[in-house]
Amino acid sequence: MRLSTRAQYAVRAMVDLSLHSEGRPVSLKDIALREDIPLSYLEQLFNRLRRGSIVESVRGPGGGYLLSRESSAIRVGEIVATVEEPLTPVSCMDKGKGRCTRTAACTTHNVWEMLGERIRTFLDSITLADLVNEARGRGNGE
Repeated sequence: MRLSTRAQYAVRAMVDLSLHSEGRPVSLKDIALREDIPLSYLEQLFNRLRRGSIVESVRGPGGGYLLSRESSAIRVGEIVATVEEPLTPVSCMDKGKGRCTRTAACTTHNVWEMLGERIRTFLDSITLADLVNEARGRGNGE
């Protein structure tokens, strides 16, 4: 099971934003250069993150993006959920896509359901601040 590059890039970009904002907007161009992420892709991700109320945009000269709240209040699971399709370990559990007709009789349904819940719980246990602190500890972003 793999998360898409959308999730990877979004989390990396959010760490970069948090490391470099210091209360000022950060341009997507700068994030794209530092993180080696295509600018057009970042624009799509940040549109989703803005609609998800994780970042705020600032227009005009010196504009860019800011976190909508403290990094300690933003969970990795929230970032992933905002840019990804719902995280389900098996396709038969996807909502609205030919929902599984064997749920009541399926002996493995609970396994997949618990796996998905553990993944979500794990991602929700990590904050953006945790990742920023780790990056600073490694000497990144300064």
